Amino acid sequence: MITALLLGREGSVGFPGKNLYPIFGRPLMSYPLMAALNAPSVDRVYVSTDSPRIKEVTTQYGAHIIDRPPHLATKQALGEDAYVHGYQVIRDELAKEGKTIELMILLFANAATINADLLEQGISALRADPKADSAVTVSIYNMWSPLRARKLGDDGYLHPFVPFEVFGDPATLNCDRDSQGDVYFADMSTSIVRPHCLENLHTGLLPQKWMGQNILPIHQWGGLDVDYEWQIPQVEFWLKKHGFSETQTPYAK
Repeated sequence: MITALLLGREGSVGFPGKNLYPIFGRPLMSYPLMAALNAPSVDRVYVSTDSPRIKEVTTQYGAHIIDRPPHLATKQALGEDAYVHGYQVIRDELAKEGKTIELMILLFANAATINADLLEQGISALRADPKADSAVTVSIYNMWSPLRARKLGDDGYLHPFVPFEVFGDPATLNCDRDSQGDVYFADMSTSIVRPHCLENLHTGLLPQKWMGQNILPIHQWGGLDVDYEWQIPQVEFWLKKHGFSETQTPYAK
């Protein structure tokens, strides 16, 4: 079976209530939820949460609820641990039905830049490449190349976040945003993983260890997970370009 697992907790410091923030009259979390529910290859959809309001939305859409333990719903808790917990609940539930998991689709309630077509692309890519551990959505953000990154030093001045020598001879580097080639960011819209990635989380590649080691790209543009209110217009733009509005979605009724 292919199962989807969406994470969303009650508390948020940077943007309180972001998971339920209305976009085109729907809560933010409804967009990744709709993507999973409308992907033909997905057999079952789960939401792991501690939030009564998120549980209400989950029920409205007909997905399954996993009660997220309090220790996995704090600001300090890692999403990877909540994913492992949710996976174990789903795995054990399906085992009682005599079923096993082929792939896990991992979603975040605050990552709305995803649709069913992108999920199907990732599923097909993994089925075509048995050596791949996962397929994840990536967006090209050359303007955020690590070459341009800075950190604030104790002296109060900005310094290179990564030594320039890492990128080659500093004498040949320049300020062109494309000078290092395309910079692909895992935009957190989805990660589609094989079960062994969650069974053996410690073997995965940092910083998102649930992706395993051999990671395939699902190419898109403008993907992001929302942490601040100023990101909402970008999400609205993405959704509009993909067929969403106040009165319609790209999915058949």
